[in-house]
Amino acid sequence: MFGKTVYGSTFRDVNFVPLQSATFCVQCELISSNSRPYCLACGSQTLLSLSRVLGGSLLHEQTAHLITDCELNELVRDLLRTVPDPQTVTSSDHHSFAPTLSRSQLRVANAAHPASGFRAVSATDEVEIRPAELDLEPAISAITERAQHLTGATGAAIALRAGEEIICRARTGRTAPDLGVRLQTDNGISAEAVRSGEIMLCHDAERNPRVDLASCKRLGVRSILVSPLRHYRRTLGVFEVLSSSPSAFDSKDVATMQLLSSVMVAAISRISTIHQARILRNAG
Repeated sequence: MFGKTVYGSTFRDVNFVPLQSATFCVQCELISSNSRPYCLACGSQTLLSLSRVLGGSLLHEQTAHLITDCELNELVRDLLRTVPDPQTVTSSDHHSFAPTLSRSQLRVANAAHPASGFRAVSATDEVEIRPAELDLEPAISAITERAQHLTGATGAAIALRAGEEIICRARTGRTAPDLGVRLQTDNGISAEAVRSGEIMLCHDAERNPRVDLASCKRLGVRSILVSPLRHYRRTLGVFEVLSSSPSAFDSKDVATMQLLSSVMVAAISRISTIHQARILRNAG
């Protein structure tokens, strides 16, 4: 017996992808149901979790916030343009691998050609990103400044993992921590975001026992919104916005930070791929 007919097709003719496991590959622009830390089609690590991009799933919990902000849409496009594209990475930094190939063909060539430094990742490979080794400018500064603007925060910062420490790599605004400051990983709301991998929202630092009140008073912070930068099961760091006013952030700001965090992780992953490819070429 055939399934229900919809506009001349049946459900059996359609490949449905559950939101919770849906990933979008920035490199080959394919959407798949994938739990691996790399694209099964091209091997790229530049993946976006669609559930996180949309703010969560509506199937079991009312946590999703679809983002239709035109300015935010343009921001995402601008940010992706600031991130180096593996297609343009060259074997000697003087000539491209395959200048005559089309964009789609070049994606596949860069992933598969042994001379390119890019290769499909096997299931036995351990994929590890080391943010401390990467030059993330100008993307990291641009996304920090725009996060402050979009959420109306008085400060914003991105802190990334360096060994066992998490260190502030980008900041903007008067209430943000200084560059090079080490994040406390034993207590505080940011440390909780690192441990749990969940977004944290504090409406009033003076009334929240999980907050490092001394640090908040020193920076003049009352509201905090912290989004972990997650690459699958590993937290690469945190992306936070801060305000000198209580109750400064709402559910729209939560969805905005989830999207920006996903874009930042994709940028880090793409830059990491380029960095590793250059190491392989230099070693050869």
